[in-house]
Amino acid sequence: MSVTHSPRKDGSFRINGWHVLAGMVAFFAVVIAVDATFTVLAVRTFPGQVSVTPYEDGLLYNRRIAQIEAQERLGWRAAADAQPGTVILDVRDASGRPLEGLVVKARMERPATEAGRFAPRFREVAPGRYEAPTGAISGAWDLTAEAADARGNIFVAERRLTWP
Repeated sequence: MSVTHSPRKDGSFRINGWHVLAGMVAFFAVVIAVDATFTVLAVRTFPGQVSVTPYEDGLLYNRRIAQIEAQERLGWRAAADAQPGTVILDVRDASGRPLEGLVVKARMERPATEAGRFAPRFREVAPGRYEAPTGAISGAWDLTAEAADARGNIFVAERRLTWP
């Protein structure tokens, strides 16, 4: 005995295996098309190259890591303070004693832009206390200070300071 299906006389639609197959194929075709489109757009807008000189950047990064490790061995600490018209840098050794006679080079820049970047000139006003005039500035500024002693030890401190 065999089962036969006769078309419905009421005109209603009936889903069979071919409809399910066609639906699944259409679904995955849309997913693949969207994925392919996004992949092509991503590769066109960003080819993956971050730097023109990646090898040299890697060497600089390795030097920076070595400098940070040397700095950690020194144990120096720095505190920075924003005063009206002045930036103050207090540098101490591992035991908390002020470090005297350092040559401090610095850079001040806005966090979000390079506009207004300047290099304040620090001078020692007390043992371990270095001050630099900033002029009439306001808002947030990033200070990057590099302090070096007579023996060639280098300490780099980065701080965000805010003036009213």
